[in-house]
Amino acid sequence: MEQGKYSVGLDIGTTKIVAIIGKENEYGKIEILGIGKSKSLGVHRGVVNNITQTIQSIQQAVEQAESNSGLKIGSVVVGIAGQHIRSLQHSDYITRDDSEQVINEDDVDKLCNQVYKLIMLPGEEIIHVLPQEYKIDGQAEIKEPMGMYGARLEANFHVVVGQVSSIKNVGRCIKSAGLDLGSITLEPLASANAVLSQEEKEAGVALIDIGGGTTDLAIFKDGIIRHTAVIPFGGNVITEDIKEGCSIIEKQAELLKIKFGSAWPGENKENEIVSIPGLRGREPKEITLKNLSKIIHARVVEIVEQVYVEIKNYGHDEQKKKLIAGIVLTGGGSQLKHLKQLVEYITGMDTRIGYPNEHLAGDSDEEIASPLYATAVGLLMNALKTKAKNEAIGAEEEELQNQLPENEMNDDTAEAETAVVKPEIQRDRKSIFDKWSDKLKDFLDNAE
Repeated sequence: MEQGKYSVGLDIGTTKIVAIIGKENEYGKIEILGIGKSKSLGVHRGVVNNITQTIQSIQQAVEQAESNSGLKIGSVVVGIAGQHIRSLQHSDYITRDDSEQVINEDDVDKLCNQVYKLIMLPGEEIIHVLPQEYKIDGQAEIKEPMGMYGARLEANFHVVVGQVSSIKNVGRCIKSAGLDLGSITLEPLASANAVLSQEEKEAGVALIDIGGGTTDLAIFKDGIIRHTAVIPFGGNVITEDIKEGCSIIEKQAELLKIKFGSAWPGENKENEIVSIPGLRGREPKEITLKNLSKIIHARVVEIVEQVYVEIKNYGHDEQKKKLIAGIVLTGGGSQLKHLKQLVEYITGMDTRIGYPNEHLAGDSDEEIASPLYATAVGLLMNALKTKAKNEAIGAEEEELQNQLPENEMNDDTAEAETAVVKPEIQRDRKSIFDKWSDKLKDFLDNAE
């Protein structure tokens, strides 16, 4: 099968790297053609801290996906997360020269580009500018300003900021692993695409993606992303606490957490004990499950409370900003027993576990429908969407070329007409992240 028929999502996480190959079937669902998974060795809290190890882990995952599917991976869509990601709210405006003309895409672009000129901390760069509501001549709550009249165009923006070096390091790893960087997507947004329904985004929902090294938060209301945050704690700190608290090795701590772990200490009786083999002939260790869940509970409460602070920062307490659909938990950490009940208890909000199976074809492997793969599935969806967009642009351009009457037009006129038409099509579909990815690709090419 040629590369044009399928797309690839690459999730570079703290504990695992997942490469997932898929295509869209005739019903608009995603058919998974192959999946590769490897242990992530060079990533700490979502940030690459060892380039060589990360490249090896990426290559391992990619090779596994290729041998599973019998396909060759060329270009990938990769997710970006990590503790360096932060977001802020910003308002900006432009005064239009001619209020007799309707507001067009140039005006909206000019307003968005103005936000990019915000002064950031050294080493930081704006990677996402998401317009929320617009105001025209003081008239508020406008969702789509194009086609309207007005002299002053104003907007509230959700601005996502990240460290340039961290993002370039991810790009360098992809390139060194022999892959092309298709585009970059913010991981909380990818997970949200995979597990949230449009109704939830409209009603107001907080997506909490508990990964190995970080916990990502994305808040939606009225179908628009309102707030994003990355909290530098995830499943790994829980494992670390078990390791320290029970004086056992990491591998055993991880197994204990998965098999017997619970976020609710009241569940376990005092006499429930698990025995762990001692190292090199030492006596086995006996650990009470009550003690284990107390250790887990303490750390999970800390993570959930930090997330809840972010939800309050967004303004959940205000009637107008209330998140009616509550909370959706996803990511590997969301599989911890009784976590849903604990989150409901702490926040008082309705909670469910988010599975990415809604968008998958019926015959997909059950394992892929696990919350563990939410980000990878979201990245694959993004890759397929981008591909469909590019195909639509190509088809539209071709159609325009065909419509130009060759006999009535000399070459110069034809060129002038296409030059006028093309940018319109392109600009209509080029997202801010695509532009940013292009910039990153140029940087990597020049850095050789």
